[in-house]
Formats: sequence, structure tokens, C-alpha cells
Amino acid sequence: MNSVDSAQTSGANDVGNNDTEVIPTYSEAFPPLAGDHENVPTTSSENQWLNPKVQRIRSTVVTQIFHIPMEERAFKQSEFGQSQKDQSKVCIDIMRITDTMIEMSTCRDGSLSLLVSGKAENVLKARREIFNKLQTQACVTVNIPKEHHRVILGKAGSRLQKLELETATKINIPRSEKQSTEITIVGTQEGIHRARQEIQMISDEQAKLAMERLPIEKMYHPFINGPRNEFASKLSKEHGVRIHIPPPSVQKDEVVVSGERDGVAAAVNKIMMVYQQKSRNCKTISVEINKSQHKYIIGPRGQTLQDILAEADVSVELPPTDSLSETVVLRGEPGKLGQGLTIVYAKANSVVIREVSAAAWLHRFIIGKKGANIRAITSNLPRVNVEFQDEGNKIVIEGPPEEADPAQQQLELQVKELKARMDFAEVHIDPKFHKNIIGKGGQSINKLRDQYNVNIQIPTDTDKSSLIRIEGDPEGVKEAKKELEQMGQRLENEKSKDVLIEHRFHRNIIGQKGEKVKAIRDLFPKVNISFPDAKKKSDVVNLRGPKNDVEKCYKYLKQLNDDMVEKNYCIDVPIFKQYHKNIIGKGGANIRKIREETNTQIELPKEDSDNEVIVITGKKADCEKARKLIRAIEREQANIVEESVTINPQLHNQLIGAKGRLVRSLMDDYGGNVQIHFPMGSSGSDKVTIRGPKEEVEKAKDQLMQIAKQKELSSYTKELKCKAELHRFLIGRGGTTIKKVRDETGARIMFPASNDTDKETITVMGKQADVDTACKILEERIKSMENIVEIEMEIEQKHHKYFVARRGAVLRDIADEFGGVAVSFPRIGDESSTVRIKGPSECVEGAKSKLAELVDDLDNQVTIECLVDEQYHRTVIGQKGRNIQGVTSQYNVQVKFPSRNNAPANGDKGEVVENGTNEEENKDLILITGHKDRCQKAKEAILALVPISEQVDVPYKFHRYIIGQKGLGVRKLMEDYDITISIPPADQNSNFITITGVSSKLEAAKEGLMERVKVIEGEEEDRVLRGFTLTVDVPNQYHPQIIGRRGVTVTDIRNKHSVNIQFPDRDDEKKDQIRIIGYEKNTESARDAVMKIVNELESHISQDIHIDRKVHPRLIGTKGRAIKKIMEDFGVDIRFPKDEDIVTVTGALEKVDECVEHILNLEEEYMQDIAEQEETKRYSHSTYQGNEKSSRSTNKAPFVVRDAPWHQPGSVDTNNLEEFPSLGGPSSGNKSSSAAPAWGRRY
Repeated sequence: MNSVDSAQTSGANDVGNNDTEVIPTYSEAFPPLAGDHENVPTTSSENQWLNPKVQRIRSTVVTQIFHIPMEERAFKQSEFGQSQKDQSKVCIDIMRITDTMIEMSTCRDGSLSLLVSGKAENVLKARREIFNKLQTQACVTVNIPKEHHRVILGKAGSRLQKLELETATKINIPRSEKQSTEITIVGTQEGIHRARQEIQMISDEQAKLAMERLPIEKMYHPFINGPRNEFASKLSKEHGVRIHIPPPSVQKDEVVVSGERDGVAAAVNKIMMVYQQKSRNCKTISVEINKSQHKYIIGPRGQTLQDILAEADVSVELPPTDSLSETVVLRGEPGKLGQGLTIVYAKANSVVIREVSAAAWLHRFIIGKKGANIRAITSNLPRVNVEFQDEGNKIVIEGPPEEADPAQQQLELQVKELKARMDFAEVHIDPKFHKNIIGKGGQSINKLRDQYNVNIQIPTDTDKSSLIRIEGDPEGVKEAKKELEQMGQRLENEKSKDVLIEHRFHRNIIGQKGEKVKAIRDLFPKVNISFPDAKKKSDVVNLRGPKNDVEKCYKYLKQLNDDMVEKNYCIDVPIFKQYHKNIIGKGGANIRKIREETNTQIELPKEDSDNEVIVITGKKADCEKARKLIRAIEREQANIVEESVTINPQLHNQLIGAKGRLVRSLMDDYGGNVQIHFPMGSSGSDKVTIRGPKEEVEKAKDQLMQIAKQKELSSYTKELKCKAELHRFLIGRGGTTIKKVRDETGARIMFPASNDTDKETITVMGKQADVDTACKILEERIKSMENIVEIEMEIEQKHHKYFVARRGAVLRDIADEFGGVAVSFPRIGDESSTVRIKGPSECVEGAKSKLAELVDDLDNQVTIECLVDEQYHRTVIGQKGRNIQGVTSQYNVQVKFPSRNNAPANGDKGEVVENGTNEEENKDLILITGHKDRCQKAKEAILALVPISEQVDVPYKFHRYIIGQKGLGVRKLMEDYDITISIPPADQNSNFITITGVSSKLEAAKEGLMERVKVIEGEEEDRVLRGFTLTVDVPNQYHPQIIGRRGVTVTDIRNKHSVNIQFPDRDDEKKDQIRIIGYEKNTESARDAVMKIVNELESHISQDIHIDRKVHPRLIGTKGRAIKKIMEDFGVDIRFPKDEDIVTVTGALEKVDECVEHILNLEEEYMQDIAEQEETKRYSHSTYQGNEKSSRSTNKAPFVVRDAPWHQPGSVDTNNLEEFPSLGGPSSGNKSSSAAPAWGRRY
């Protein structure tokens, strides 16, 4: 008996002992898990951990299986599995197109099974593609009447597409212009059968339908329709037909009935009975009724007319609204016309129009605030409409007499009351004073309104009216008028004067929070001082008030401005940068002393800037004094002289140059020892100052004057006067005329810009002789243009319409082109063909030539046809019409392309063409209209734009290089030559590349392609040379040394010799062969480098030494640092075989011996350390560990169970699931597998 069995037996004998623990049974110790259905009862198929409220989300992915029988497979078994490859390729294409997943397998009987997963609509598309491409296709022709084809197509072809999708077939319906009745169905036998059955059903349904057109005069349509369409609707419901009666606005004498044949026949019979009865019995009565009353007969949306028809069985015909006729025609049977006439008169007179005279200014008082007053009147009279007409000073009331009359009385009473208690007055005040009357933010006018309880209406600035209207209480109106007149007189007597104060001083005058200007206004209380907006930077300050006060205020502000200008006088003093520190002095002593003595502000440029100018601000005398003191300090440091030269201010900018380049280069010529200072542009001074050492100043002066003289010679300016409307003619189309003058004379000619105030001055600049020549040419041309003449020419009347059409657009273009000439054509109806041209003589002749040219175009205008395949039209037109616009502008022709297909969509009825054929437009036909000579050239130009295709023989192996990475190569070729390149698919192995484009570009494209081929051939040759392979036999034990740590050694050889070195795999048969790939020369040099390493390695020896494995970790060190150091110090290689105490040292004999001795010494040292550590550990922990072990051995008993499977007699069967149950999940017996998972939610 083993130990466990003995423990079990002893435990059983001690069950009754209270001091021992009860031994559990095997079933208690190891209860079954939830996966056992026999032990864990379940009441639901769902896991009880799942939340029953959470609803499952239906997957959008569906899966379907399709079978294709062996005999119907498109790809049968063939040699080398080629059919399998083709079949797989088709499946991949279908997956890509339909966005589905397809799994394909072949059954034993040779049939093909396909499992398709994806969205429902995509699976349907994949099904159709599968049956079309993987199953053999049959073809069936069905004869269906032509008129049923549109129904099979459906709207925009939707019905046909759905049918093709459902049956996985391809259905071809002949085009509408063809007379064929045959419909072809291509697909599988099953799909064809379903499609043919569906098409036949549609045709059979259509065969039962019919359509009749009944010639019934429009006057009888109301009787066919019936009141409120009752009769026609009743017939439609009874017989299941559609009845189309044209609306009143369409003048058509027919009624169309369509539907099933029997229903159509019955409906037609009843309609014709009504028509014949009415045509025999109906009579007419014509009455005159005021045009304004017609709308009451019609009623809202024609409702009244329908009421008359229903009540009296009489139709009422009224003239169109744009007609002047007032005749109303009643049509019906004689016995009912009287009743109809009575109703018509009643309806016509059911609404009356009343007018109330009321001045326009009273209207808003009658209306009241937000319409309160008028609403009070109309709220009790809902059918009354009140309209206020300001132009006629009246109020129009519209409604039934019983409501319109009370409304009129109330409004008249209200007008009378308003006239009694209200009045108005008008005051004329100059519009320029209106803003003063309104006041700032409307303060003044609002004060008047509130004070006198009146309404004052002031016209807007755009009205430019002087009339101010006052309305309200008579007394208030009187007082407000009096005060406004006084204000107007006062404003008329007031004086307005502007004082110019520099914008920079405005803030000083206004002061902080307006304190200073407030003090000025206190001194002159009757004067209004207005400063301009700060954003405008204007210097004008406006003064308004009594004349004497304005003058005093003006003098005060003028003096204030003069004082500020005097105190803000500013001069620039150029001082050499190296002397700025001397001017500042130690701790700023010098500059501070100058400031205090002169009472000025002195600003020096920053130390790190190139600026040398010191700015002095203050009174003029003080500034001059400060300048002298500063210059004196500078002269103490160096011998500086200053000279001034006079140069025309207009040349200053040219001498300074762009961004100061020219003057800076002058100063640099003298090593920066010379300063040239130009005055400020606003000063108008012509003095230029030159400072520096005397000799260098003289040289700089001479050079500057020489440059100024050259600039002056080339800057001679002269001005000409010419009317602005003639400038266009002087310039010429595209500037050709004026460019010719500039080229001939070399002068610069500047015309005024659009924003210049002076539009007539032309400026000519350059050398004097050139300017004089250019001016002479321009003056002669201006003189000839200003000589206004009038000439006549004959243009046939048939062409007049072309010139005056589109509001004279052609004549406006001629006037713009030829100096604003006036071209006058005879009036319409006049038999004259004389056209008068008036304007400058040269312009008139040019306009006459242009008119003659246009007439010649019209006389010789033809329209020719050019046939170009519709598929090339877009290419001919070009991007954004660029190509065709070039043709039309070059040859002055019009080109018309056929319109896009606007025919009715598939399934639509479209227009019915009776007793004839509907000719369709030729989609390939292009029409060219223009002069007969130019049309032919334009046609040739258009045909030249039609792309043609040529094949270029390029070896198949080069195709992928021409395409390039991600198509970059072929795309670049297409962009460079503006052509299309078509490369055949890889499976065709074709050498021909197709180039498509305009003939003029094909040759260049072919040359470019062949050049690319030459480059690729060169690269291919180079690739072959680089592919030379050299094999070297090297024992595989040397391979790691050749590779080096982390591949350092072999990488160095690869980079140095530009080769690729490949080592054999471990399980390779040729383990000793190293392959070197590259240029032959490079591979040989790389081989030599490898063999050099091999030779060195062959001279090495390997020695194994016994080193205790306990020492290995310390020898290796952290991350191998210690062993690396040993190998580097001794120049050897050290290896540690697995699970052994052996260490292998490889290297030169002497180095190996030294390294072995060193390692053995280290082992001895490390072993001593290990022994000491173990001894210390043993003595420090022995007592504690002994006590703990004894305690564990006496107290802890082994875990035992009763009735375990291994205690049963006989052999143990581990395959018994009852004795060894599975860990969760469904059992393998005949148990239901629908229970929930044992450990929570599954998704």
C-alpha cells in the first residue's frame, strides 16, 4: 500500500474521533463545474449572468452558399492547375468589386461550392457575378412587342437592373431607335428561365392595356370632368382607368383614356355619350361684366366656377387676365342658362369696392401702433380687406356690401376726427443743416418730439430733400414749426471754419478724458469744435458758431498749434557710429548736459542698429544749438568736414535706390568713412549733405553729382493732354500701339490710373530727345483723333439685326475698341441701308473696316459639319473648354457640339409621336459656323484634336519599370506629353504599348518613351553586371567571426566593396559556401577581404578549459560587459557551451595562453568568494531553519480524500467522463449544447 492509501485507511478508522478532522469524499472536494448538464440544472438557454434587458444586435453580414454543377463550370480541370488559377483570380476580382468575402471549394463530384459573406445587397451582386463568370452562360432570345420594352426597363432602367440582379443574368433590350422586338437574355439556365418568365408576365400585363384619344372640343371639357372632377373620378374608379383632361391653361382638344381594354371601352362609351348630348343641346349666352369683378366669379382656385357648374350644370368661360375683353360666356342647356346667369351676377356683385379719401400722412394714425386701430375695425368684419394707397391719398375697402359699407362709415368717421384734432406743417431747411437739427445720436430732434408731442420726419441723406414734415397736435405742430424755423435761421447765420492742426497734436489739445478741450469750449461756449475721427488721420478741425466767436476760437487754436509746432521742430544729425559713445559721455554726462542747456529731446539710435542719425526735437533755435554742440564733440575726435550739394528733389529716390542700396554702395566705396544724408521727402529741400574726411568727401561729392546728372538726363518729363476716351485707341489692343512708340523712342509713357483725379494727363519720361520724339508722335495721333468726322457706309438691312441685337453688344465692342465712335443704324421700319459712323478720323476708319469685316463674315457665313466620334468630344473640348476656345478665337467661328442625351429616361413615357418617326440627333455631328474660308481651317484644327492611337514595341520585361512605383513613371510620361498610355495586362505577355493622343504630340511622346526604354536598357545591363555572383568556400565555424558582433564586420565589407554577402542557413546542404553578389571586380576584392579574415582564423587555436558553472555568471558580467572586456584585452573569442563546465577560448597561441591563465585566476578568486558566502549563510540560518523544519514535519498532515476513482477496484479508466469530468463547456454525450457558457458572457 502506498502512502496515500495508508493515509486514507487511517483516516477512515478515525472518523468517530472528535480530535481528528473528517476526511472529505472525492465528490465533496472536487465538485463538478457548470458545464456538466446532469449536475447543474438550467432553466434557460441563456447564461443567468447575462442581462436579459440587453437586446442582441442583428448582424448586417449575411452568408449564402452557391453551388455550380460540374458540367456547368466555366473553368474545367486542366493541366498544371491553370483553371484553378483563373478561377481564383475571378473570385478575387468579384470580392474586390462587391466588397464581400468568398470561400471556394471543389466537391468530390466536381461541382463548385462558394460561401459568400457580406452585406445583403453586396451578396446579391456577388451572386450575379459568380454565375456570370464561373458558370457557363446560355443565351435565349424572347420576342416582346416594342411598346412593352419601356415598361420592362422601368424608370431610369431601375426595373431592368433589379431583374438582372435577382436572376443573375444579363438582359439586352434593343435601343429605342431600332425596330427590333427581340430581347436577349444571357446567363445560367435557371436564371434565364426566371428572367424570361418575369419578362413575359410584364408583357402579358401590358397586352391587356389600351389607350384612346378622344377628339373633344375644349369647351366641353368641364362637363366631361364634372363639378370638382367628380364625373371623371367616378369613371376612373368604376372601370379602373386613367382619364387625362388638359388643364384650362392648355389649349388642347382631346381627352386621353388609358387602362385595361374593357375598362377603357366602357369609359370611352360613357364619355362620348356625355359629349354628344352636350354638343347637341348646349347653347351660349354672352354678358359684359366689369373686369375687376371676374375674380369673384372665378373664386379661390376656381372654386366658384365649380360651384356654378354643380348647381346649375352651366360652364362659365372668362377671358384671359391679360386680355382687355370683359365678355363672360355661359354654356349649357337652354333651361339651365337662366339659373346659371343669375348665379354669375350674384357672384360678380358679391364683393364691392368702396373708397375713403384720407391724406397719406393720416394713414399711419388710422392704422395705429402695430395695426391696433385698423384691427379693431376689421376684427368684426372678417371678409373685408382694407388697403392704404399713399399715391392717391385714399383707402380702398373690398368686401361684401353688408360688411364693406360699415367699414367705410367707421373709417370716414375716424378720418374726420383725426382732421379735427391733428394738423401737419412743412418746413424747408437746407439738407446740410439736417444733421445739426438731429443732433448727436438724435438728441436734439428727440427733445423736440417729446416737448411738443409731435412727429417730425426728416428726409435721409440720399433723398437730398429740404422738406421737414411735422405732424401731431395743432398747437404742438405750430410751436415745433416755429422752433425749427428759428434753428434753420440760426444755422444759416452761423459760420463754419476749418483750422489745420497736425493730427499728432490732436491728442494734446483734447487732453486726458477731454479736460483741455472742455476748457477751450468753456472759453467759447457758442462754438462747436469738431475733431476728425482718429482713424482718418486728418488735420482738419471744424469750428461752427457765431461769426465773431468762431474767429476768436480760430485764432486761439491757431496759436496753440503754432506753439506746438515750434516746440516740436525736429532735425536729423548724422554722426559716425563710432563717436556716439563720446557724445553720450561717461554715464551719459555729455548728452544730459546738452539736453539741459538746450531744453531739447535727443534720441540716439540703438547700439546694435546700423542707423547713425541722432534725432533732436524742440524749438528750432534750441535744436540748432544742440546740433552744434554734438558736432563739436565729433570734430574733437576726428577731422570731419561737411559739404552740401544741390540736387533736384525728384531725383532723390533714384539716388537712394531700392531700400537704400545705391547710396549705401556709394558710402561703402569709401570704407564707411563718408555719410550722405538726403532730406525728408516731405520737406521739399534739394540739399544733400556729405560728411567725412575732406579728400573722401570731395570724391564722394563728384561721384554723386555725376550719378545725379545721368539720372537727370534719363528723367526728363513732359505732360500731354488727351481726352480719356481716346486713351484706349492710343494704347491699342493688348498695348501693341503704345508698345511700338516705346520701342521706337525708348521713352516711358504713363497713362493715368483708374483712381487718379486727373484722367486726361499723359506723362512721358526719359531722355529729352526721346521724350520730345515720343510726344511729337502722340500729339499727331491725338490731333488726328480729335478731328471728329462722320462717314457713311452701306450695310444690307438683313444684317442690321445682327448688330443691334442683345442691346447693341456688337456696337458697344466696336466703340470700346475704336475710341468711342458712335455707329448709327436706321430705325426699325426704315427702308434705308445707310449706316453712319461718327468719331475721330482714325477711329472712324478703323470702325468702318471692322464693320466691313463683320459684314463680309455674315455674307460668307456657312455652317459645315464635322464628324467626330462622341467618345472623343470631351478630349476635343479640353479641360474647361481650353482646346475649343483656342480654335474659336483663332478662326473667329462658332462651334456647336450635340447636346447631351436628354431623351426620356428608361421607362418614362416621353412625348408620343403619332403617324411618324422620332428622329434622334446625331451624337457625332459637330457644327462649325463662320466665314467659309475659316470654317474649313477650324474643321482641320478640330480634327487635329481628335486623339489617335499608335502601338510602340517595348519588350515586356521593361513594362514594370515604365509603370514605376505606384504608377509614378507612366503618370509622369502622360503628364509631360499630354497623352494616354495603355500598358497591356501582365497575363497577356504582350510587347506592345498603346499611346493615345493628339497627332502633334504622339511623335514627341514616342521619342520620350523610347528614350525611357534606352535608360531602362542601360539600367538592365547595369543590373546584370551588378548581379555577378562569386561563391567562396569557407568552413562554417568561421562564419560567425566573418559576420562579427551584430554584423559589424560583414557590414563593413559590404559597404566598402558595394556588394551583397549571403551566408548559408544552418540546415543548408552547402553550409560552407558564402555567396558574394555585385560587380565582378567588387566581388573579387570582397572575396579577398573575406579570405584574409579566414587566413587569420586558420592560424588561431581553440583551447577548452574546465571552469565551474557557478563562476560563469561573474565571468560574463552584466549584459556581457565583463567577458567583452576580457576578449578585447586579449584579442580572443570566448564561448560558453550550454549545460557544461567547459569554456572555449579561440585566438592566437600566445593570446590564448595568457587569456586562459587570466580566466583560471579569476575562477580561483570567485570560488573562494562563493565558499565564504555559503559558510556564512549556513552558520547564520541553521538553528532557525532546523526549528522550522521540525515544526512542519510534526504538525502538517497530507491532504487526503475518500472514495476517489483510484481507490476503486480494477484498472483506472481516464477516458471515463463521469470519473474524470471535463472543465466546463458542453459534454460529449447526447446532451443539449444550448446551455450558456460556464464563465460569463460570450459574444
